[in-house]
Amino acid sequence: WGPLPRPLGRTMGCCFTKRRKSEKAEGEEEQPKLYSWDQREKVDPKDYMFSGLKDETVGRLPGKVAGQQFVIQDCENCNIYIFDHSATITIDDCTNCVIFLGPVKGSVFFRNCRDCKCTLACQQFRVRDCRKLEVFLCCATQPIIESSTNIKFGCFQWYYPELAAQFKDAGLSIFNNIWSHVHDFTPVSGELNWSLLPENAVVQDYVPIPMTEEFKAVRISTEANRSIVPVSRGQRQKYSDESCLVVLFADDYTTANARKLIDEMVGKGFSLVQTKEMSMKTEDAQRVFQEKASDFLLLLNKGPVIALEFNGDDAVQECHLIVNGMFNGTKMFVSEKKETASGDVDSFYNFAEIQMGI
Repeated sequence: WGPLPRPLGRTMGCCFTKRRKSEKAEGEEEQPKLYSWDQREKVDPKDYMFSGLKDETVGRLPGKVAGQQFVIQDCENCNIYIFDHSATITIDDCTNCVIFLGPVKGSVFFRNCRDCKCTLACQQFRVRDCRKLEVFLCCATQPIIESSTNIKFGCFQWYYPELAAQFKDAGLSIFNNIWSHVHDFTPVSGELNWSLLPENAVVQDYVPIPMTEEFKAVRISTEANRSIVPVSRGQRQKYSDESCLVVLFADDYTTANARKLIDEMVGKGFSLVQTKEMSMKTEDAQRVFQEKASDFLLLLNKGPVIALEFNGDDAVQECHLIVNGMFNGTKMFVSEKKETASGDVDSFYNFAEIQMGI
């Protein structure tokens, strides 16, 4: 009898379908395939540049740069405010300008600029062929100057509501700020090409809050106790022979607790010398915390620690009083006695410098 023939309708249906897929209607054009990179919004470099401006107040509001790189060049007598995070920023050939830069994920590079006053935060900071810059800086790595003179540094001091999120978006920690550890690539014998601004320098006297209509919506404060970045003394000479190391371990409230402790200690007249946020391993903890290390080993797995150095007579005793009174139940390392506290500070920050490659 042989095999039964296939139903005619099904065969025709298959042939018809195939023909429709392979043949196009007359006049129909083939649509180009869309890739994800074709669908991205096109970036116009001119939107991320200030060039050739004179006697102007200009800037970008929060959300308007959104991680792009930015260029500032050939500006004179201008006030420039970037209230957003960016990838990198170069500032070339600018004279007598006031500049604020929100967090920069990579580098900020000044070249051939003079008589500028700046407040900025970045991963890397470099100055070449410049003279007379005054910079309130937050920098995660060692600031570098080259072929430059009369460069003055202070600690970053600024607040507006979006700034904390912008630091996160730029991958910067508010506690990693070695603004005063400056390296001069081209030192001149018997001269100092850089120095620190006076400790009582008022940021707003250098980089004033903009008063133009466009920027009034940004709710800015330049008060030290509101600054997103804790204001530290850095390499300035310490007031006292006594310092105290406090290390906070990662949890949901670490940053808030660190800020609260800083406010309390500074409010009582102690100075915050330096801060650091970084991960620690078991061997690091044993080197820094020594016989106390076993108390903290399990906490190291939760995330990076935040270390604070306070300076002033009776700093150790006061730290213990505040920690026991305000943070009862929260595990922290606090230097045990003033005789060994300087050793604690040196142990932690020597370890930190090795880790950071400073």
